[in-house]
Amino acid sequence: MASDEVVIARGEWHPANSSRSVPAALKQDGERIVAAEEAFVLVSAVPERIEFSQRVGSIPRRMTFPDGSVFETRDNDSVDRYLRGRYGARHGFIHGLERFHPRLIVFAFAVVLLAASIYRFALPVLIEVAIWATPPFVPEMIGSGTLASLDRTVFSPSELPEAERKAILEGFAKLAANSEGGEAGYKLNFREGGAIGPNAFALPDGSLVLTDDLVKLAGGDREMILGVLGHEIAHVEGEHSLRQIYRVAGVAALVMLIAGDVGSGVEDILTQGGALLALSHSRAAEAEADRRSVELMQAAGYDPAALARFFAVLEDKLGDHRDADIFSSHPGTPQRQQDIRNYAAELQGRPGAR
Repeated sequence: MASDEVVIARGEWHPANSSRSVPAALKQDGERIVAAEEAFVLVSAVPERIEFSQRVGSIPRRMTFPDGSVFETRDNDSVDRYLRGRYGARHGFIHGLERFHPRLIVFAFAVVLLAASIYRFALPVLIEVAIWATPPFVPEMIGSGTLASLDRTVFSPSELPEAERKAILEGFAKLAANSEGGEAGYKLNFREGGAIGPNAFALPDGSLVLTDDLVKLAGGDREMILGVLGHEIAHVEGEHSLRQIYRVAGVAALVMLIAGDVGSGVEDILTQGGALLALSHSRAAEAEADRRSVELMQAAGYDPAALARFFAVLEDKLGDHRDADIFSSHPGTPQRQQDIRNYAAELQGRPGAR
């Protein structure tokens, strides 16, 4: 090696396509740059053929040689001095952006304000556009796929007596006939719920699932069961499932737009935070569905406040005395009972029930 060599920086040299590393020095030897282990030259090239990575804070700098081997060093200042001496280059554009400037506070505030505005004003509009543009086969695919998956993993065939199922289906048909979709827009499925327990839910395609456990929980009160089914019909009418899917997806996209690639842990936290923001909209949907159940029950000739008895059973038999809080996707059980009774009384033209 020539006697006029100058050490630029010390670090490690990595052969091409290998995880092996060798302690080495990056040196200038005349018109060439070499990576050397003591006096042994590992690789050399003219500077114009070496790719110098941009400086970003204290992240190790990488010099990639034409043969694919890489010299890596944490001595960013020494590499900067060499580049300034040869090219007049400064720290690099990315590193300059990274450095703190007071105007970044204004920029950060503007980003937060923009995100809040998008969430408050633009996202609801985009959700409505997405709902309008969703072709019919999408809810059908979601509904059939979800039910098939649950049948494989959780549900088993219903064990309700045929007469019980027939009676519930007749009442359900009356409710559906008074809904926006009409009787043909809905299909009631009976299942043994397994781990899901007493439950009923609606899928975006108009399929409803009623578990045997909920029927047993009702204790022969079929109007109470129909009140629950009216609530689920309302979810389909309002396209609440699709709205929640689009809202959560939109919040996640907004979080990623602001945060970028922040690592899986922080990304999960931010995305879950976005899901919490969507819960208030879920509570609004539940309250809307409760009111619509009251309307459907009255139109079909049933007790419009029957759904309130379901929540009373939840309080009595399952000990659900919760009020709504920031982490709730449903309104509080006691409050829902009172709201249902009040609305039923309002529709019947008499003072609110207490």
